[in-house]
Amino acid sequence: MQNLLTDRELLQALADEVELNLRRHIEAADGWQPHDYVPWDNGRNFGFLGGIDWEPEQSELSETAKLALTVSVLIADNLPSYHREIGKYLRTGSWWRWVGRWTAEENRHEIMIRNYLMVTRSVDPIELERLRMDHMTKGFRRPALHLLDVLATCAFEESAAAIRHRNTAALGENKMVTVMAERIAADDELQSVLFANLIAAAFDIAPDQTMRAIADSVASFHVPTVTLPDGRSSDDLLADAGIYDPAKEGELVFAPLLARWNVFERTDLGDEGEKARAESLA
Repeated sequence: MQNLLTDRELLQALADEVELNLRRHIEAADGWQPHDYVPWDNGRNFGFLGGIDWEPEQSELSETAKLALTVSVLIADNLPSYHREIGKYLRTGSWWRWVGRWTAEENRHEIMIRNYLMVTRSVDPIELERLRMDHMTKGFRRPALHLLDVLATCAFEESAAAIRHRNTAALGENKMVTVMAERIAADDELQSVLFANLIAAAFDIAPDQTMRAIADSVASFHVPTVTLPDGRSSDDLLADAGIYDPAKEGELVFAPLLARWNVFERTDLGDEGEKARAESLA
């Protein structure tokens, strides 16, 4: 029978691992700059400053690319909600420094994409701002979670985000959209690795609890969604466009991380862990 550790005990037990992985993450992360990816020469004033307001024919992006980039902006722009939800569990020491780093990286994604969309007039700026205000006003709140639930869920979420951005890059829309999407996907993958490494470390000290957190995260997992002005869900449209399909999460999101954690071969699980493993593989 394994002893159950409290979240406080787990925070303390994994603190050194967080510090180590944070240093690795910063060393591995490319110090790229969002302004480098925006074709500023394409910019011009809108009507308020005496220029020309947006018209649909000004956009050179496909509807699929516009949708994918709009969803990315809205999810990243809702950062205060995600920061609050993650930060309330990790508000100490190296954990808190990681929350700050993660928040800064996500904000950099939003800055780059939104500036690109405005400068190139790829989307209606008024509609995007209305969507942004609505999305951020509704905010984001997840059910109360324990520490290991947070780590497992974030590992899955960042892996899913990387898939979405890799598929956006694969559209071959234009050089800059491809480069931006690949840049963000690389960040997503590094973030997922950090969370995944912490789960791997947690297996060493609390295998049953960690396995339970993974099983519960798999069962309740869903990516952030955006409701568009016509009432349609971004989930459905992104799936139809081949950008991200929730029906493929088992194969593309869960399976690689379960393999990374040696879930299929573990011999250190007790009865509760075995039950959770069976659920996660169901």
